[in-house]
Amino acid sequence: MKVLVAVKRVVDYNVKVRVKSDNTAVDIANVKMSMNPFDEIAIEEAVRLKEKGIATEIIAVSCGVTQCQETLRTAMAIGADRAILVETTVELQPLAVAKLLKAVMDKEQPGLVILGKQAIDDDCNQTGQMLAALADLPQVTCASKIEVVDGKGNITREIDGGSETLNVTLPAVMTADLRLNEPRYVTLPNIMKAKKKPMEVIKAEDLGVDLTPRIKTLKVSEPPKRSAGIKVPDVATLVDKLKNEAKVI
Repeated sequence: MKVLVAVKRVVDYNVKVRVKSDNTAVDIANVKMSMNPFDEIAIEEAVRLKEKGIATEIIAVSCGVTQCQETLRTAMAIGADRAILVETTVELQPLAVAKLLKAVMDKEQPGLVILGKQAIDDDCNQTGQMLAALADLPQVTCASKIEVVDGKGNITREIDGGSETLNVTLPAVMTADLRLNEPRYVTLPNIMKAKKKPMEVIKAEDLGVDLTPRIKTLKVSEPPKRSAGIKVPDVATLVDKLKNEAKVI
């Protein structure tokens, strides 16, 4: 079974995000970029499926600028066999990414597609669902456990009341939740091996996909700074401040 995993290049989660002075976007100049953490979990799960003998090939796919090749090399260092970069300088929104991934799927015909449930930069949580709809495939979101038996997937996902297990026929689209696994540490030998693995670069315009943004960002601003907390001597003072200063009661 061939497994396709989508990965995204985002601002590293340890970096304190800054907003541009003109309030148009997040400033990514000279900022450390890395693979979206949920996509790391997706790659790790694909590698574990291969180690169990279920997956035969893992293909990492990313859509975006040339620098996304670094993210794909990381995916191959974790265990992907090859990579595909759909290169474009256009600002990609979830629907455009889903259309590009659908075009790659049509070419590769994977038995399972795994994505992170959301990206930590826009937090949209939409691409996997849109991809499943475009490809007309079964989907399971926010998966916390995957089992593949006899060409079917038994996938457990977390819900408000606990968890549920869904049985889906493959091929299918799945998005990975935080508790699906813990990604392995990437070793130096694997980083070196990843440099020799094949990477295909496709121009987005060659796929015939409409990438026109459908959402316009009006303004990006930092959240207001919170004032320091204070200690109050008794409940009466607390109630007074909540009523007369905070005006929440």
